[in-house]
Amino acid sequence: MVQELIERAIDAEGRITAVVPRGGGRRVTVNVAESPLSWLAARGLVTARQVEAGERLRGDYERAAIAPSVTMRWSAGVDGGAGQGFDPTAAHLAAKRRFDAAIAGVGPGLCDVLWRVVCAGEGLPVAEKALGWPVRSGRLVLTMALDRLANHYRLG
Repeated sequence: MVQELIERAIDAEGRITAVVPRGGGRRVTVNVAESPLSWLAARGLVTARQVEAGERLRGDYERAAIAPSVTMRWSAGVDGGAGQGFDPTAAHLAAKRRFDAAIAGVGPGLCDVLWRVVCAGEGLPVAEKALGWPVRSGRLVLTMALDRLANHYRLG
């Protein structure tokens, strides 16, 4: 796997930013080759607003556990459920509702490339080929989808 490491900052809310915000924060090293969206962001091909919207969608996708499971689930407690704590079912359902609402908000025609690149981690050339699109058309459609997604999330 290719690694492209750069330094970023984490603000008080845990979001990764390019610069350390006022009021403090901490620095981390990030592999921008990790996802197609971060690769596009590192080259200035998508805006910070678009990246934030995409990362929010990907987070809900992962929290909803929509992707196929590849390992054993360790969420069941050994105490038979007698302990009080976090209810993973409620969190899973809430994330699934947020994900479904976001995809519906983006609309048909745009949500396909959004899901493929942001959630499934496909590169743009692979997504374009799978969707039967001309070469280099995916970035334009993806940016439109990310703009709609950012509007859905009411990001500034």
